[in-house]
Amino acid sequence: MTKDQVLREQHLVFYTDDLSEIDQELDGFLELSGARCAMLVDRSGHMVTRRGESLDGSLESVAALAAGSFAATREMAGLIGEGQFNTMFHQGSRDSIQISAIGDRSLFVIVFDDSSNLGLVRFYAEESAARLLEQFTVMQQRTAPEEGSGLADDFSSSASAALDELF
Repeated sequence: MTKDQVLREQHLVFYTDDLSEIDQELDGFLELSGARCAMLVDRSGHMVTRRGESLDGSLESVAALAAGSFAATREMAGLIGEGQFNTMFHQGSRDSIQISAIGDRSLFVIVFDDSSNLGLVRFYAEESAARLLEQFTVMQQRTAPEEGSGLADDFSSSASAALDELF
C-alpha cells in the first residue's frame, strides 16, 4: 500500500477543488443562517477551513477545544448508554457555538450571536452537514491520483527540513 493510500484510509484528504466546494457550502450556510462564522474541523482538532467573520482570539484554539469538548461529550454519552451525541450546543449571553458531527472524521463548528435565529441556524446546519457528508463520501471513494502525482517518497523529511529552516 502506498503512502497516499494509507493517508486516504486514515484521514480525509482534501484537494484544492474539494476545499472550494466546502467553502461554497459554508458560505451558503452563513448567508442563509445569519451565523457569524462556520468552521470545518477534523476530530483531532485541526481546522480544515473556515468562513465568515474573524473572531476575537485564536480560531485554531477554538477548533482544538471544540474537538476536545466533542470527544468528552461522546464519552459522557457512552456512560449513559447513548452511542454518541451528534450535536452539541453552548449558549452564552451574547455568542453561542454549535458543534455537529459530520461522519466519523469531522466536525461542523458554528459561531453565532443573539441576532441570529437559533431555529434557522439549526435547520440550515442540518442541511449543510448532510451535503458536506455527501461530499466527503465522494472524496473518500475517489480513486487516488495518477502515479507520480502523489506524495514524494521523501515528503516527510523534506517537509521537516523546510519547517526547521523556517523556524
